[in-house]
Amino acid sequence: MKSRIHQIHDELVNKQTSCRALVQSKLDALEANSHNTANYLLSEYALNLADKVDAKIARGEEIGLLEGIPFGLKDVFLLQGQPASGSSDFLRKYISPYTASAVSKLLDAGAIPIVKENCDSFGHGSSTENTVFGAAKNALDAQRVAGGSSGGGAVNVAKDYTTFSLGGDTGGSIRQPAGYNGIYGLKPTYGRVSRYGIMAYASSTDVVGPMAQTLEDIRIVTNAISGKDFRDQTTYSSSEISEETMHNSTQAKSLKVGYYKNFVESESLDPQIRAGFLDLIQKLQSAGVSVEALDFFETQTLVSTYYTLAMAETASNLARLDGTNYGARKKGENLKEIYSVSRSENFTEETKRRIVGGNQVLSQGHAEAIYLKSRQLRDEIERRFVEEFAEVDIILSPVSLTPVPKVGETLKDPLAMYLSDAYTVGFSLGGLPTLSAPFGPETGVQITANKDGDEKVLQFANLLNDLI
Repeated sequence: MKSRIHQIHDELVNKQTSCRALVQSKLDALEANSHNTANYLLSEYALNLADKVDAKIARGEEIGLLEGIPFGLKDVFLLQGQPASGSSDFLRKYISPYTASAVSKLLDAGAIPIVKENCDSFGHGSSTENTVFGAAKNALDAQRVAGGSSGGGAVNVAKDYTTFSLGGDTGGSIRQPAGYNGIYGLKPTYGRVSRYGIMAYASSTDVVGPMAQTLEDIRIVTNAISGKDFRDQTTYSSSEISEETMHNSTQAKSLKVGYYKNFVESESLDPQIRAGFLDLIQKLQSAGVSVEALDFFETQTLVSTYYTLAMAETASNLARLDGTNYGARKKGENLKEIYSVSRSENFTEETKRRIVGGNQVLSQGHAEAIYLKSRQLRDEIERRFVEEFAEVDIILSPVSLTPVPKVGETLKDPLAMYLSDAYTVGFSLGGLPTLSAPFGPETGVQITANKDGDEKVLQFANLLNDLI
């Protein structure tokens, strides 16, 4: 498929459409859509920006590749003067006082944000059902979930309501919904993109990344939002991902590929997903690609380590939401009661479950036995990844254990929801770049490389694009 960004750019330059007409058509589609993907349409804001692009074209001035390209923002990103609810009652009327760094870079490049997208509240979920705006529905089958937590953005991209969307990935929140909706979703290396201006869920694994229909669009947006930011001390200066390298199939075929044997042999893995993944491995071997099986941690260890740390961090991060500093305040007899009632009535059940769990593992008597042990396990997981990438260049894995659930299924069983992240959370703990791509198994395949190996991930995905 041709890059949607290049296609729209050519249409604007050749005056086949105006930017205002383009943006208005996307806004109309979003407003009419029945997949429940849009929390807030940024109509006036977006059309004003579109008029500026049209005026520039009318004056005969050159426009940049991203100039006039409409995109979506998960509703955890801040955009000055616009709503940012985190899909929660707590912040339903909150207006952002400043703009997230990644969004600022896209605005500087001329891209136009048109919608704040539905997501699991504060990123807490794997289906975009834990939201006060109603469950988002899958782009391919409206009876099924959109995936989470960046589900609204994934559906909008798949339905072409937006050209690309910015998501946040903590334990799989970009990769899993991208896999569920048949598009690409990249979790860049931790620190490649600034987290400044995105509502914090678990700060040590939160990553900003794009979702799009084509690899080229993923490459363009990733390059645009990457780079060191003095506002986020975890960021680093990264190299640009070149189009030439991404299309170098000869180099891609020489990459050594590994996959985790215990992931594929797990009794919890759906037989059809296993068959699709093994068929993909077979095709790679037939094409001359070196593939070897690896051993790794059991998925239960990865899931329990991730959720222990993520819940601890979210309990800390959301402590600031008490009804006095941010968000909707409820009435109470005294300050303690205001805190209690505001938090009790404004957080969703899933968010409260994670806050309670986080405070439990951080409490006296439990921190040493649970939290600190999980920190040690994370160090061990990272060490094992270093060893693995001394042997192979790429690791392949299914995105999920099971096919896309029907709406309502995962809400009945929170543990099942946590386990649905079994194949994504490990790479988050390692801070590794991982792309979800629509190949092989029903819900797609994950392509992972060592830290700062984002270019290698896209290069190998492009090889799969050619082979499959």
